[in-house]
Amino acid sequence: MSALADLDRRVADCRACPRLVEWREEVARTKRAAFADWTYWGRAVPGFGPPDAKLLIIGLAPAAHGANRTGRMFTGDRSGDVLYRALYDVGLASRPTAVSADDGLTLRGVRITSPVHCAPPENKPTPAERDTCRPWLVEELRLLRPTVRAAVVLGAFGWQAALPAFAAAGWDIPRPRPPFGHGTRVRLAGLDLFGCFHVSQRNTFTGKLTPEMLRDVLREAAGAAGLSTEG
Repeated sequence: MSALADLDRRVADCRACPRLVEWREEVARTKRAAFADWTYWGRAVPGFGPPDAKLLIIGLAPAAHGANRTGRMFTGDRSGDVLYRALYDVGLASRPTAVSADDGLTLRGVRITSPVHCAPPENKPTPAERDTCRPWLVEELRLLRPTVRAAVVLGAFGWQAALPAFAAAGWDIPRPRPPFGHGTRVRLAGLDLFGCFHVSQRNTFTGKLTPEMLRDVLREAAGAAGLSTEG
């Protein structure tokens, strides 16, 4: 078992945050009517993508009826529909949709993770839960460091959680810490960090984040990582 696969297994077994454990398991029991025939994952959700990824995408936390149901990051919800469609459009995903962990989707040079690995009530993890989960992201960053050359952070919460994790994993973060903004690019030693509005329905339905805006950030980040894109 590779070091990253071992990390993923340990993440899935984590029960460190009682509130999150209770919520993810309650959702898995009660389900949503549309998914009544599903056996929910109901556990912490590990990262998804190859162990030699050059580009890392960092979200917020799994969705209660998305990744908490399917067991794979951004899979089975509308936020994932937007993200994977954009990754497919620029040539970084093998298919434009993500419906289940066994749907055959693969990523090219990209790994997707989050600073909080359990679905939180109302999609709002507490600062304490964020900090408790941080060592998983730090370890993931250390394992990816030999190959990762760029990272896209989705949303302000992810940005605030990611910067300390990058620092703990050995990257020098400018002081004062750069603020989040869509299109922000921060050059670290050996890695370019990009800010992007989150692919939440609140942003995509209102037009705050359009598919074109998302594709533009992904193309720029892929270029910084040394990955070719399409379109």
